[in-house]
Amino acid sequence: MYRELKNHVIRLLDANRRLDGRGLLDYRTPIEVTYGVIKTAEGSSRVKLGDTELIVGVKMEVGEPYPETPDEGTIIVGAELLPLSSPDFELGPPGIQAIELARVVDRGIRESKAVNFKKLCIEPGK
Repeated sequence: MYRELKNHVIRLLDANRRLDGRGLLDYRTPIEVTYGVIKTAEGSSRVKLGDTELIVGVKMEVGEPYPETPDEGTIIVGAELLPLSSPDFELGPPGIQAIELARVVDRGIRESKAVNFKKLCIEPGK
């Protein structure tokens, strides 16, 4: 069965198609973005891509910078995969999938230089 699926996926890729029939560069539709969905967060949004829904919240607090980067602020990325969204996800501490998702998002933000961490610093060393 694995070999059949692999061959099927290879044929689809050769035809520039995904498993669901979309082209390789086609987005899932509709795309909807709603802002301010978490009232206790400093910023939040809900993004819907077809049947996939993502909710993001940003919390901010003042803290001390790391000693090796005293003139930079920092971020902490966390992810929760709710049991309501898949039977593979369980309540409790984050599973390996949530931890890996948070790591990938964190690395993506840092490596893309999308956030200027020096601008997050209020007073170097404090």
